Amino acid sequence: MRQVEAFEEIDAPPDVVWEVLLEFDSYPEWNPFVRSIEGIPVEGEHLRIRMEPPESRGMTFRPEVLVAEENRRLAWLCRLLVPFAFDAYHEFRLEPIDGGERTRLLQRETFRGALVPALLDEERVERGFRRMNAAVRERAERRIGVPA
Repeated sequence: MRQVEAFEEIDAPPDVVWEVLLEFDSYPEWNPFVRSIEGIPVEGEHLRIRMEPPESRGMTFRPEVLVAEENRRLAWLCRLLVPFAFDAYHEFRLEPIDGGERTRLLQRETFRGALVPALLDEERVERGFRRMNAAVRERAERRIGVPA
């Protein structure tokens, strides 16, 4: 098992950050890592996600949504080929800080399976997470009028 994670503190409340994360239609405009998501973030549904890690070939996959807790957590599971060949559990967690006026965003992916050592470039994934988290921060803070 391998895990990649990145945190970002955002000067906006969790409900605003949640809104930004769920506005899938606008991802191509601002998201440097996850270029598109199609589908509805509801437990049991499948999404169609186009991801483009930095300095890497893009990929499209169809994960199943496992958790969708409003303003708190969104998680999905993607499997390559068969279970335990290359499984990726991806999650966003929003933690209210400073009395709920700010948010700590965690983006984490846990990888399992026989193909993980051959296919996973942890550094590129982490760079992608950091870029996306920064873009979420900028968009959420702009939405509530925080000066850049």
